[in-house]
Amino acid sequence: MVRKIYVILLVAMLVCVGCEWQLKADDSETDVVVERYDRIQSLYLTTSDFSALQQMNTVYPMQTRTLIEDVLHIGRVNDPQINTKFLRFYQDSILQTLINEAEHQYANMDDINEGLSTAFRYLKEKLPEMEIPEVYAQIGSLDQSVIVGNGMIGICLDKYLGTDYELYLKPEYGYSEYQRKMMKRQYIVPDCIGFYLLSLYPMPDSGMGQAERDIHMGRIQWVVNEAMGQKIFHNPHVKRVEKYMNQHKSVTIEQLLISKDYSIFL
Repeated sequence: MVRKIYVILLVAMLVCVGCEWQLKADDSETDVVVERYDRIQSLYLTTSDFSALQQMNTVYPMQTRTLIEDVLHIGRVNDPQINTKFLRFYQDSILQTLINEAEHQYANMDDINEGLSTAFRYLKEKLPEMEIPEVYAQIGSLDQSVIVGNGMIGICLDKYLGTDYELYLKPEYGYSEYQRKMMKRQYIVPDCIGFYLLSLYPMPDSGMGQAERDIHMGRIQWVVNEAMGQKIFHNPHVKRVEKYMNQHKSVTIEQLLISKDYSIFL
């Protein structure tokens, strides 16, 4: 009898372990770790290390192309002189300051990794067909915050150095108080989620008034709030979406995002 009970307990333990392993395996599919492309970029731009340039071109070819052609707009990646142009571009003292500050503030990005993993885990549950993107960090030139394309999200760390970061306060950059409010670490994850969702559920090209465009963004931002588990974005458009979803519990997030009927929110 004792042996029989022991066998039952052993089987139960194995089942539990199997379940736990399955849960961990499922979680690992949505774990997001930011690729530190910015560190290789920084090494090349501050020391002219040729091995770092080689790594940028061989290990991170798509990231390098996106940075040079779509973020900096300094030429084509296959231009024979592009490496010289790239290095010279960042010799500007302000950009060198941005590089150093970004590397200092983002020496550790564990909180960003955790936030992205949690948010994408939620979205994957609600949108099973959604692909989890590759996420990497880079240093731009104060132009763009988040770049989305080719199944990747690029975070421009130079746009998240803090609301009161000295350069952001200078009149020549023209950042409003509202803009600066979102140029801090806490907005990296919601911005990544928002821009990625917008790439999957883009604004229709034409036939929309401003009210419909506002609602479209309100829907995206409401979903970001849900994925984050907190109200990051709060404005009248998000409130309308929130009210609608509270009154229509059967509507799924996927149905919300693909709907072309904006009148129900107006």
